[in-house]
Amino acid sequence: MVTLSARNVDVVLGARQVLTGASMEVLPGEMVAVLGPNGAGKSTFLNVLSGEQKTLSGDVRIGDDELQHLSPASLACRRALMPQKASLSFPFKVCDVVAMGRDPFRGSVDASANREAVDWALEETDIRHLADRVYTQLSGGEQQRVQLARVLAQVWRETDEEARFLLLDEPTSSLDLAHQHSVLHLASRLADKGVGVVAVVHDLNLAALYATRVVILSAGCVVAEGTPDDVLQPSLIADVFDLSVHRVADPDSGRKLIVPTGNHRRSAAVIEIRRAL
Repeated sequence: MVTLSARNVDVVLGARQVLTGASMEVLPGEMVAVLGPNGAGKSTFLNVLSGEQKTLSGDVRIGDDELQHLSPASLACRRALMPQKASLSFPFKVCDVVAMGRDPFRGSVDASANREAVDWALEETDIRHLADRVYTQLSGGEQQRVQLARVLAQVWRETDEEARFLLLDEPTSSLDLAHQHSVLHLASRLADKGVGVVAVVHDLNLAALYATRVVILSAGCVVAEGTPDDVLQPSLIADVFDLSVHRVADPDSGRKLIVPTGNHRRSAAVIEIRRAL
């Protein structure tokens, strides 16, 4: 099985070590939520997995291929990255921005397939009515959904046999509550079709509801990974997020949801980790 993997990755930015010995493997068909407090290294780790961020040491691969040895075009055909912020100042129409996701495939697939991918992405993100609008005139939330449609078009295939990976950095940050759930529900459905999905999220309950696996980062280290129910325990949340919580079962899914008690505590374990780094 072709996987996306990072093993023992170290990243230093300026004078700061942002990641230390970080490892993760993403399988086709699973949705991984990357969680952690601010400054934990989540976005950096996602950029490492995408090939956008160079590492000081460690190994990052898709299948047997090291990302650093793949051409930008080849890499773009195998993974799509939606960054936290996408700067686009030219007055492109929304449909043209979404079509940019098909640029790596032009000349290698029929034009009709590229059109089908764009149409599908517009429909799935509920922005078909914005197709002829100018991107720069949209709200922040609308622009975020356009960028999501762009990367969806990039991972679209006529069949689901080819392994590909979708990397999302805080895809719900500018969205209202309904669209937050619709985006992660869509990501979950893509995973059901065989796409390996990694999403950096801040909301523990969104991760609990939609992820098949969670990875917890603290001070640049992976401190826990596993199913949401196994990992998102009150003791770990108190240690990593400095917040006391209890859990309740969601009546529909049966998954455990996180309810803060309002009490903050500074964990000795987190203090020791940060001192050690």
